[in-house]
Amino acid sequence: MRRLAWKALAALLVVALAAYALMLGALWWKQETLIFHPVPLAADHRFDLPADVHEVFIDVPGARLNALHLRRPGARGVVFFLHGNAGNLERWFVNLDFYRALGMDLFMLDYRGYGKSTGRIESEQQLLADVQAAWARVAPQYAGRHVVFLGRSLGTGLAARLAAELPPAQRPQALLLVSPYRSMVQMAAEQYPFVPAPLLRYPLRTDAALQALAGTALPIDLVHGDRDTLIPLAHSEALARTLPGVRLHRVAGAGHGDLQRFEAYEAALRDAMAPPRGR
Repeated sequence: MRRLAWKALAALLVVALAAYALMLGALWWKQETLIFHPVPLAADHRFDLPADVHEVFIDVPGARLNALHLRRPGARGVVFFLHGNAGNLERWFVNLDFYRALGMDLFMLDYRGYGKSTGRIESEQQLLADVQAAWARVAPQYAGRHVVFLGRSLGTGLAARLAAELPPAQRPQALLLVSPYRSMVQMAAEQYPFVPAPLLRYPLRTDAALQALAGTALPIDLVHGDRDTLIPLAHSEALARTLPGVRLHRVAGAGHGDLQRFEAYEAALRDAMAPPRGR
């Protein structure tokens, strides 16, 4: 009888291990569906745009990226905005009067598969290369002017990496991260502790990017809602300890998706986008 019980237990263990292996395999191959939630738009979709906003297309290997560019004569600089993991430009390219009032242009692209951008995201390296290609398209127009890299949620890791990997002379004058994460590795450890870290194909190490910026004197501001349950405030608090001089703006009462409804959020953005300041 005892021998039969051990056999049954061993069979259950084999089944459990097989199921775990299948789950890990599915996670390896399907990570994009967990991380990215694009909303496509038809190729002939027409944005309802004011006269100072221009549609831009950027050809990259295997895809064509779509972007919108608020561009006006006399702007003192540009905000290069990398948005979150869901939706498209219809959702994200908003509140233009805020940027106009600051005297700043705004450039924002849709990642592959989002909006009118073609192709699909296949790796972190590809995603970063697309962001670099988009910035290379914009950068010459703003030589000698004030440049802000702004990432929100998913885009924070990309904005930080872009800033860290540019040559010192080409870096922005400010880096602004809204609802940032330390890394996707840390996010997975908190939400899916049973998943081995090496399985993650999109580590998106914001913390490592900030460490690479040590000694550059690049002004870095973090903005985070203190009621954010998707990316807890603790991520920004940890990032703020990465480098001396990093400023953390806590938005009282704000969660992850409603930050823009709080005046403290816009006040933090105005402060971070102000003309260059000493630290």
